[in-house]
Amino acid sequence: MQRIQFSEMIRRGERDLHRLAGLLADQLLGPHQLRSVVIGEIEKTRERFTLIADVSKADLESSTDLDLGNRVLARLAIADERGWRRVGLVSNVVEYEPEVPNDDSVYRILTRIKAEQEIWNKVTDEIFDLDSIVLRDKQLRHLGRYVKDVFGIKVVVGTVEDAYRLQERLKAMQLPDAHRTLTFVEEKDYLERPSRKQSGWSALKSVVSWAGKTFEIQVQPLSNFLHERERLTRESHSGFKSTRERVRDEVAAKVPLFAYYRSLLRWLLLDPTGEPPQHEGVELSLID
Repeated sequence: MQRIQFSEMIRRGERDLHRLAGLLADQLLGPHQLRSVVIGEIEKTRERFTLIADVSKADLESSTDLDLGNRVLARLAIADERGWRRVGLVSNVVEYEPEVPNDDSVYRILTRIKAEQEIWNKVTDEIFDLDSIVLRDKQLRHLGRYVKDVFGIKVVVGTVEDAYRLQERLKAMQLPDAHRTLTFVEEKDYLERPSRKQSGWSALKSVVSWAGKTFEIQVQPLSNFLHERERLTRESHSGFKSTRERVRDEVAAKVPLFAYYRSLLRWLLLDPTGEPPQHEGVELSLID
């Protein structure tokens, strides 16, 4: 039951995410197309490739982004001299692409979520305010960038100047919806060189409240976006993920209750048929 409720929670979150992205696309892009951009990986060789497939609004309402990506890959088989190879999903984003140029120099709008298997970690991060724990710990402080948010929208524009102009427009924008305004909860400027990430990533990064939920919105220049996509290699992706896990493992070693909550949420949301985790002084009782 918990697993079904968890999946439905993700689906509701994605519906709201695409609802907001669609409203932004209508305002910023005008006529536009929807595409699923899938990055896959060949079993054994670990070679990566990108596939692009058109999707409809009905597809977005009925399927999660991960379902869309897996559906595209399900149509594909790779053959080499040793036979047929299976492929796995590395990443899938939905892109809103303009059919004609627009006044805001917006090249595309993208949505992304964390994989479901990651979200139970994110819930624990929020309960314990993992960011604050990492920033307080001198040994872990430099790893703070490896903790991420769940539902996000990225707006790709032409230049840095375009990014600043669009940010101001977003803050003043009225959306044609019952939830008319975006409330900006937090803004961070990673465009200027002194504040840019060590990886070279740069964007205006904001947390907004809309329809009773929070979303991350990034406004990113095209050159940095293309560089970021080019770097989505097996090494960089796996390295980032493993470092993020190392942060959580090190915090778990210092805060045993953090480790227990991770195990508990993973059991509830992903594997409820297994044995529940144990923790000294904690008695677990589920009431249907």
